[in-house]
Amino acid sequence: MSQVLKVTEARRVINHAGDFGRVAVLYGGLSTEREVSLDTGAAVLGALQARGVDAHGWDPAERTIDELANASFDRVWIALHGTGGEDGAIQGALQWLGLPYTGSGVMASALAMDKIRSKRVFDAAAIPTPDYAIVRNRAHAVLAAEEFGYPLILKPACQGSSVGMTKVFDPDDLNAAVDLALGFDGDAIVETCIIGDEFTVAVLQGEALPSIRIETPRVFYDYRAKYESDRTSYHCPGTRSDDEESQYATLAMAAFGELGCSGWGRVDFMTGGDGRPLVLEVNTVPGMTSHSLVPMAAKQHGIDFEDLCWRILETSVADSDVADDVRGVAHGA
Repeated sequence: MSQVLKVTEARRVINHAGDFGRVAVLYGGLSTEREVSLDTGAAVLGALQARGVDAHGWDPAERTIDELANASFDRVWIALHGTGGEDGAIQGALQWLGLPYTGSGVMASALAMDKIRSKRVFDAAAIPTPDYAIVRNRAHAVLAAEEFGYPLILKPACQGSSVGMTKVFDPDDLNAAVDLALGFDGDAIVETCIIGDEFTVAVLQGEALPSIRIETPRVFYDYRAKYESDRTSYHCPGTRSDDEESQYATLAMAAFGELGCSGWGRVDFMTGGDGRPLVLEVNTVPGMTSHSLVPMAAKQHGIDFEDLCWRILETSVADSDVADDVRGVAHGA
């Protein structure tokens, strides 16, 4: 089993399905990632029900927040990706309703979803990340291209799953990439293009799980490579030594912690020829489909899919709810 980094967040262990009460699995929604969210939610729902949890699917695109408030749920497993699911909006609504939910809170979710503001946090905390510039129009992109050179990465500031992202190789393609990225009702971001390996590190209840190195025949690890292609290959653990694995784990936990994230998530990296890992972003509600990375890392760590979904549901439980049943995992306790 690969080395993992333990931090101060404690696991709140629940031993009996009935202790969770009635659980809503929120999936679908109205974001550009709706279809992936439906797949994630269906997989999670099936896993929880197989473990005896009184879990029910709930699509916010089809049912209102008022209905949810009156449906007698005890907690929520958030399986909504993208806008409305990962940006703090649903977290704020659930908090206002007094419904416990999985994963990160309102502010951390909003920060992690906003690539510009999360970059600023990384810079302030000396967490290495690719150089970037904010793009609000075509002229901004031209200036950034003059500074960074080609190829470069252009993407919306507040989308996930590589939606609206383009790897731009020459000036002739720049305007189309800008228009695409700015077509999602917000600013865009230009990054220097790191030529090298793509890594990801999942985080679960205070632990960094084994790293994954991703190889794709596509131009980059885009939406199709993530969810549709069977030609993408994964190596878990993705590093060549315990020291290298520890380096990625330390950076992942630092990025996760600086944004105030909690419970579970995933930190993505690019590593160039110099071997220096650079943090791209933190995902607070990663995919849980057949092609997803967090289940892959969990499996390598000895956690099967049903247990993973159970443990993520544990992140919705407060210390006071299970005062006699809390087992800390901090510092190896």
